[in-house]
Amino acid sequence: MKLLIPLAAVLLAFAAPASADKLACSIKASKGVGDLQKMAKISKAAAEKNALAKVSGSVSKSELEVEDGCLVYSFDIKVAGKSGAEEVMVDAGNGKVLSQKHESAMKESAEKAMDKMKPKK
Repeated sequence: MKLLIPLAAVLLAFAAPASADKLACSIKASKGVGDLQKMAKISKAAAEKNALAKVSGSVSKSELEVEDGCLVYSFDIKVAGKSGAEEVMVDAGNGKVLSQKHESAMKESAEKAMDKMKPKK
C-alpha cells in the first residue's frame, strides 16, 4: 500500500500539463463533452499526415482528445535511433501542428499505466 501512493504521485506528475504549455487552438472543448469525432473538422488521416511532415518516423499511438481545453489529435511518433517518442499535437479544427515534445521511455510507460487505469467507454 505504501508503494501505491508514491507511484500515483509520479504518474500524476507526468500526466498533469504545465500551465506554460497552453495550446492556441481553433476548437475549444472540455473533457467529457459529447462525440469528439463529430466536433473535429479534419480527418485523423489528414492530421497524421501533418504530424509526420513535422517529425519523420512511425506512429505508435494516436488519439483524438481534449488537451488544455483544445480538441486535438495526439500522435506518439517513434523516431529511428531515439528512445521514447515525439508527441505531436495537431489541431482537430484546422490541421495546424500545435506542439511537439519529446517523451522519455519512462514517461511513455507512465502514460500507458494511466491509460490502463482509465475506465473503458
